[in-house]
Amino acid sequence: MANPSPDSPTRPPAFLPLAGHPLRWRLLRELAYSDRQVSELIARVGERQSLISYHLGRLRAGGLVTARRSSADGRDAYYRVDLVTCSELLSSAGAALHPGLALSAVGTSGPTTTVGGRVLFLCTGNSARSQMAEAFLKHATNNSVEVFSAGSHPSRLHPNAVRVMRGYGIVLTGRAKHLDEFAGQRFDYVVTLCDRVREVCPEFPGPGHAIHWSMANPADDGDTDLATYPAFEGAAAELATRIRFFITLLQQQNEVP
Repeated sequence: MANPSPDSPTRPPAFLPLAGHPLRWRLLRELAYSDRQVSELIARVGERQSLISYHLGRLRAGGLVTARRSSADGRDAYYRVDLVTCSELLSSAGAALHPGLALSAVGTSGPTTTVGGRVLFLCTGNSARSQMAEAFLKHATNNSVEVFSAGSHPSRLHPNAVRVMRGYGIVLTGRAKHLDEFAGQRFDYVVTLCDRVREVCPEFPGPGHAIHWSMANPADDGDTDLATYPAFEGAAAELATRIRFFITLLQQQNEVP
């Protein structure tokens, strides 16, 4: 009887040497938890700018990392890991070794109540991104997480945010709130969704974690609600993906004795 043998090529998948380089792995680890600028990566990783920029370029060419210009200062850029692409490539790499090592997609099992904690989402107007993120997390955890949102310059809830969330089966009705309403409160995570609000975000007491998701304001993509609606659809899709992965952080925190 013949021994089973794989039909796939014997060379390792390109993902492995790309992500397996020690410095690139450290960069991926940093960016997996928060979007960061090169200057932050220099401080956290302890390597010179030219080396970090080179390896970021390799990660971008491989589709693992993306970048966008800061809305607070166009001379800077925020880098982020494409977690969906990483998940797919990790699964493919595992399956290339053995079919039983293929990974299941994150967040495909439906809403969960196995998480807890307190989370605050912040953007400038608290009119779209932060309220959408709040609603997504509440919905995905069946309200088992205490979730709040606020802005540095609160304005009215944008009608396109309401419309696009309705497509996810979520009713958005919250009022815009100023971040000062939450001064002195403790949170497990404070997530800034706007580059501008990140620069003015106050310190919150306790050992909570600060995370940044660099997202453009969808309301800036046109002069009318009709013109901006596609940008709101894109923002909602991005938030839905980020929230799926964020929930795993909350689950990990709850598992710590």
